[in-house]
Amino acid sequence: MKLKETLNLGKTAFPMRAGLPNKEPEWQKAWDEADIYNKRQQLNEGKPSFHLHDGPPYANGNIHVGHALNKISKDIIVRSKSMSGFRAPYVPGWDTHGLPIEQVLAKQGVKRKEMDLAEYLEMCRDYALSQVDKQRDDFKRLGVSADWENPYITLKPEYEADQIRVFGAMADKGYIYRGAKPVYWSWSSESALAEAEIEYHDIDSTSLYYANKVKDGKGVLDTDTYIVVWTTTPFTVTASRGLTMGADINYVVVKPAGSDRKYVVAEALVDSLAAKFGWESFDILEVRKGAEFEYIVTEHPWDTAVDELVILGDHVTTDSGTGIVHTAPGFGEDDYNVGVKYNLEVAVTVDSRGLMMENAGPDFEGQFYDKVVPTVKEKLGDLLLASEVINHSYPFDWRTKKPIIWRAVPQWFASVSKFRQEILDEIEKTTFHPSWGKTRLYNMIRDRGDWVISRQRAWGVPLPIFYAEDGTPILSKEVTDHVANLFEEHGSIIWWKSEAKDLLPEGFTHPGSPNGLFEKETDIMDVWFDSGSSWNGVMNARENLSYPADLYLEGSDQYRGWFNSSLITSVAVNGHAPYKSVLSQGFVLDGKGEKMSKSKGNIISPNDVAKQYGAEILRLWVTSVDTDNDVRVSMDILGQVSETYRKIRNTLRFLIANTSDFNPATDAVAYDELRAVDQYMTVKFNQLVATIKSAYESYDFMAIYKAVVNFITIDLSAFYLDFAKDVVYIEATDSLVRRQMQTVFYDILVKITKLLTPILPHTAEEIWSYLEHEAEEFVQLAEMPEVETFANQEALLENWEAFMTLRTQAQKALEEARNEKVIGKSLEAHLTIYASAEVKALLENLSSDVAQLLIVSQLTVTEEEAPAEAICFEGVAFTVAHAEGAVCDRCRRVDTTTAERSYQATICDHCAEIVEANFAEAVAEGFEVVAK
Repeated sequence: MKLKETLNLGKTAFPMRAGLPNKEPEWQKAWDEADIYNKRQQLNEGKPSFHLHDGPPYANGNIHVGHALNKISKDIIVRSKSMSGFRAPYVPGWDTHGLPIEQVLAKQGVKRKEMDLAEYLEMCRDYALSQVDKQRDDFKRLGVSADWENPYITLKPEYEADQIRVFGAMADKGYIYRGAKPVYWSWSSESALAEAEIEYHDIDSTSLYYANKVKDGKGVLDTDTYIVVWTTTPFTVTASRGLTMGADINYVVVKPAGSDRKYVVAEALVDSLAAKFGWESFDILEVRKGAEFEYIVTEHPWDTAVDELVILGDHVTTDSGTGIVHTAPGFGEDDYNVGVKYNLEVAVTVDSRGLMMENAGPDFEGQFYDKVVPTVKEKLGDLLLASEVINHSYPFDWRTKKPIIWRAVPQWFASVSKFRQEILDEIEKTTFHPSWGKTRLYNMIRDRGDWVISRQRAWGVPLPIFYAEDGTPILSKEVTDHVANLFEEHGSIIWWKSEAKDLLPEGFTHPGSPNGLFEKETDIMDVWFDSGSSWNGVMNARENLSYPADLYLEGSDQYRGWFNSSLITSVAVNGHAPYKSVLSQGFVLDGKGEKMSKSKGNIISPNDVAKQYGAEILRLWVTSVDTDNDVRVSMDILGQVSETYRKIRNTLRFLIANTSDFNPATDAVAYDELRAVDQYMTVKFNQLVATIKSAYESYDFMAIYKAVVNFITIDLSAFYLDFAKDVVYIEATDSLVRRQMQTVFYDILVKITKLLTPILPHTAEEIWSYLEHEAEEFVQLAEMPEVETFANQEALLENWEAFMTLRTQAQKALEEARNEKVIGKSLEAHLTIYASAEVKALLENLSSDVAQLLIVSQLTVTEEEAPAEAICFEGVAFTVAHAEGAVCDRCRRVDTTTAERSYQATICDHCAEIVEANFAEAVAEGFEVVAK
């Protein structure tokens, strides 16, 4: 027998190298075969419920890191709730309608307008479902636990039917109407867009300053006077029908030197405009308030058939331009609102593809709207006073990345204005994480206009609207209920396969159709209405779920998207929000803080991360970042997270190895019988338990990450486990001191494994497979540990925190001695502590082997005055000398009792006692080799 075999060297098959890319799929297969998700649901039957409603990702392409952040975050929350006394089913979902799928098919050569519509829609459906399968596999590879066999998919007949019922309920309350006011129009998509489908980019635009000649001055202005206006959208001059001034703004009538014309501009801007127009000098003839100019008539710059009326509007400012805005009611929200007030024509001179129409005039017809600046300048002639290029923020179609225009076309709207205050009141009742989300959503709802819900596309849920022969739209509850039932049975494709009469209730009549003829709407619903109805199609429809949901969690862009549309539809139909709490997260950027894009080559695929590092590293990364703000990720960052994972894994491996001979049923030691240091570590660990459980409840993953890393690194590795080898390796197997420490090891190991399960489920299950004394087959079926408190813990913590300060000071003294070659390893040291009475009392109160805690072979504590060479701190000083005696070949301490024994072992008296009592046969025969 060799001497080292008398040591309790921890042994375990738990590998240091995780091999996550290969092992994770094996664990996931085992979970599927064991039906872990449903077993967890069965365990939680009858418990209080917690329902996180999944916002549907769009079914197109493999998932990206943003998807991973989102789904892993949800998984962590649901898993933690499931292990904390809640019935927390998780139903994943997918958004499957909309333009991107049409674009994919177009790129594949599918020509929508040249084929049967029903056949085309089936192609869209098949593609969408193929993408659902692809993304489902991607999410499952991340270890996300969910009801994957029963997701909600917005193209499913039952979902479409519930969406129609939401629409019908809103229509029944008078919240759905048809209007021709300007909407965001994407010429690149040939469709109207909602606010949620708009993003802003800076662009260069040509701005024009030009003059309208007064035709009828109403006794205020002469007909040789010109009113100067400014525009940044020259194409809209073709539809200009008025000039808007501010009622309370001061305007001046000026006459430039050498000119036979008089001009009207805002008084506050006259000097800057004169410089811009090249007026070297001018006379101000009079100053008037804008209200005095109301109803003056001017001539259109070139269209002699059009007069432009001077009107008043609150949106006019003197921040830029001339203080007078040319007004084209067909091309702007403010223009439309003020134009309706004055009964101006809502002219639209641009078609759905962005081309100028016949009513723009023969010089413009057929030109692309953004290319008409030269023509406009030419038509303005000497009325053009100046032009310049400006850079400004402008709305873009978020899918095609092309600029949009405001354009008035007949559309269907969902009213927001009719119940805006109800929505705002519901926001006040909702909890937001972070708290600023409440203000953000509140302001968006407060300021938004009515919601345009119609789209001029093919792939989506049809608007269930019919038209009578006289053009009257039909939106009765009887009709929408009937359509919903048809969709539930056949899917919405029946709308396109059937004639209008076959979609209406049997025997349906309407006074506007004396001949019994009807037409059906050909527009589809905005996809935000699809996903915004999910509270009804999922949470309200499934027996195991509840409405309103406890939590919605999505990216911060969803304040204008899903959070917004869901809120509107839910309040409209039922008078309350669809959620009790909203949690938003920032965007995922690359390592430099730049937006990820294919063109930059900085995209990171979760599948690539899983292949290189394992999904656990991505999951741990999610907890390491502050998701209240935008977060960064790169392979280098993930490499750093991998190192943290390795530290956690190897620390827990040490605990596994050193409890392999520990049976908690027979070997555990009660708290009151533990050494003081073991009690201290037990209390410290329970503080960690409390921190983690609280952080799970508040969705503060970063707090969990920091607390775990700090405990693993500082409390365990740098302290408790640092001297643990001198106990669990050296002492006799069944000795009380070893079992005391093993009790703490095992308690920490079991509980921290449970605590980490929501974050690192694969690793937790691997650890659990080595804990043979635990009842649950899978750790996911266990419950979160409770926080324990102990009678003496406050005084205990106070003493030990004071000792930890002293320990840090002692380590500095040992490090200096090591630098001066007095010692090598700390076990070669004889440490003398020159202690004040307070410090001496502290060390005595610890009731512990302080030398062992400081990992020195010999320790002297004295109240003598410290020598000059001592390293001094407040109330304590240290000197370090080389310990006397020889190194024990077994415990590696320097001890005066170390001697060569008759059984060929050079060991100290303490080790000899252990060896002789527990290895009688080896002692009798002698050891083979003396360990060095």
